[in-house]
Amino acid sequence: MSHPDYRSSTERVLTWLDGATLHIRFNNPSRHNALSADMWEAVPPLLDAARGDDRVRLVVFSGAGGKAFVSGADISQFEDMRAAREAVTRYEAMAEGTLMAIHDFPKPTLACISGYCIGGGVNVAISCDIRIASDNSVFSIPAARLGLGYRYSAMKNLIDLIGPGAAKDLFFTARRIGAGEARALGLISRSSTVDELPALLAEYTQAIAENAPLTVAAAKAITTEILKPSPELDLDRCTALIRGCFDSEDYAEGRTAFMQKRKPVFVGR
Repeated sequence: MSHPDYRSSTERVLTWLDGATLHIRFNNPSRHNALSADMWEAVPPLLDAARGDDRVRLVVFSGAGGKAFVSGADISQFEDMRAAREAVTRYEAMAEGTLMAIHDFPKPTLACISGYCIGGGVNVAISCDIRIASDNSVFSIPAARLGLGYRYSAMKNLIDLIGPGAAKDLFFTARRIGAGEARALGLISRSSTVDELPALLAEYTQAIAENAPLTVAAAKAITTEILKPSPELDLDRCTALIRGCFDSEDYAEGRTAFMQKRKPVFVGR
């Protein structure tokens, strides 16, 4: 087969092949790499191409500019894309499709985090197999400050990774944590200084390039089987709960307060 050239569909996602590693870099630094619609949509075709490319042993996600991995959704699109019921459905489906494409990709994936990793950034990171970070990184899941409904798959990924207690702590409080606490919780595997992060990343790219790809792929696939949900899961209830958040007065208040840079006043309906 001919080799893909990995051209991104948007200039806000950069790609290049370095040896056995495909790099996908979010490139919206003026907004701390907040994810716009075109950025979400650019990722699945790149992964589709990498899936069948024997040159690729690892996919690394990172953020441009050094100040952020991903800081969440692009605020400039927030009102237009997430306000109306149809827009919410479209946005959620788009984000879910990209996150599941990362999660279900059969080869190893790694999030190389420097700076802000907030909301959707955490979702991208926990969809990857491995997370490393610089010691100036900051993590937060601020959904409860916005009145957002959070997808089952994103909650499950977080709970599978750090456990229900730590997940509820971060989710209920929406507090920010540093790389040290993130490492202690298991949210990231390892951390380093900013200057040493490229060397830490190189350690992973070299090791995975040299290791047996069938063995690695088998381990990833078996882990996925182990973590599959229980047959008692009521997914319809989960979907209804999320829908209720997005249909609520509190979501409208959270969105408005966010745009006005003030604290929201939630009433629980």
